[in-house]
Amino acid sequence: MSPAYRVGLIVPSSNTTMETEIPEILRRRGELLPETFTCHSSRVRMKRVVKEELDAMVQDSDRCAIELSDARVDVIAYACLVAIMAQGVGYHETAERRLASVTADNGGLIPIASSAGALVRGIRALEISRVAIVTPYMKPLTNLVVEYLADAGIEVVDAISLEIADNLDVGRHDPMLLPEIAEGLQLHNAEAVVLSACVQMPSLPAIQVAEERLGLPVLSASVATAYDVFDQLGLTPVAPRCGALLAGRLTVPV
Repeated sequence: MSPAYRVGLIVPSSNTTMETEIPEILRRRGELLPETFTCHSSRVRMKRVVKEELDAMVQDSDRCAIELSDARVDVIAYACLVAIMAQGVGYHETAERRLASVTADNGGLIPIASSAGALVRGIRALEISRVAIVTPYMKPLTNLVVEYLADAGIEVVDAISLEIADNLDVGRHDPMLLPEIAEGLQLHNAEAVVLSACVQMPSLPAIQVAEERLGLPVLSASVATAYDVFDQLGLTPVAPRCGALLAGRLTVPV
């Protein structure tokens, strides 16, 4: 019988991308390996990407972790990168510990993969320290991401902010525009490109295209989150057409 895994997702209420890209990555993995995955979501209120709502989302995420632990999922992915980063540098470690503790108090410890922590760990897994990024955020939030990564020892050599104010519009952004947008980055010192430093901005269809056009490893917040999910489950991080991070040639960092 093929192994079966249940993946829990904590998703912002206005997010329309995480529940499409993560299941698609898991489906692509099934082209290579005899495993099955199901995804189970709990939503937390967040309409506008502003600090007040991001802070409230972080506080309400405990409820989501409890709900998902009721279903005894095998791993929980906390899918809002900037909500974690807005709490201060290194906060993903605090959030992951807290949510894991909440699930333990509910009768079963469940590993947590936050998209903020996953992006840091995914970049480290590529054994690089200099990236260029594309975000949908207004520039102050992009600067926050840059500072967060810098604290983790990752230099952002260039960044493009698309300044899409409405989170629903972020989810409607055409991912196939991203390779050309990324070509506008200053890449001479970059070792990789984060095509979407946001789990709401769709990018999965463009990851492989951008990697071929730019000649650099290309990842996204969603791809990094999937990488972290595989890591937490003790699985080889591999899925086709998802870029270098999931090409199956990497060792999982300690």
